[in-house]
Amino acid sequence: LRAQCLQRLQSPHMDLCHVPATREKGWYLALMAPNVKGPNYAWLDPSRLYCHPQGLQDCLADLLQPFQGDAIDMVAGIDAMGFILGAAAAATLRKGFLAIRKAGHLCVQTEAQPYSDYSGRQKLMELRTDAISPGEPGVLPSWGAARWARGTHAQPLPTPGLRILLVDQWVETGGTMRAAIELVERLGGVVAALPCVPTGVAAICMENSEGGKWIQERYKCSHCVPPRLQPHFDQHQ
Repeated sequence: LRAQCLQRLQSPHMDLCHVPATREKGWYLALMAPNVKGPNYAWLDPSRLYCHPQGLQDCLADLLQPFQGDAIDMVAGIDAMGFILGAAAAATLRKGFLAIRKAGHLCVQTEAQPYSDYSGRQKLMELRTDAISPGEPGVLPSWGAARWARGTHAQPLPTPGLRILLVDQWVETGGTMRAAIELVERLGGVVAALPCVPTGVAAICMENSEGGKWIQERYKCSHCVPPRLQPHFDQHQ
């Protein structure tokens, strides 16, 4: 894969018209640019893929295919590169888009969640509190949900909150995505792949790290990497 990426970079201009005769799942991964700046950067730059019209369309189609027919109320994307795929997915699904921001950018009431990113740096993400369950029908505040869960009422469980499809560009260690999941669920949204609410998580790549496995074991997930290429992505080759 790295050899294919490097080969494409040898051209002074990006060929936005070339499309392979057979478009297998993941063909567009070779459009990504490899790291040429050193260890302080990610090993691949997927943003080059977004410049190719057919590559972007096929990437989106592959990401969303597992969720066809699922009940999704809203798409959420993680700051910053998750905004690109997330907004595109929302437009394709004809749903609203919710931005999960880095701390300090939203001028409204927010809920915050600390996390460690792929480089191990401690960060803070924020989500506006009025978008997922501001008095939505069937959504209980956290104290109410806890009482229902303890079985203090004999009535059946209430209807879950908004069903959120979480989108990011890449899941490496899983710390960022896991924090986003916790934040959405704390505000009453539903990410878990329950039989009646099969929403979940989507990214170009989900590495088989400890955090990546934790997410894939608990949530319905979609990514674009074919099984034969997964070991190369896990080892950053």
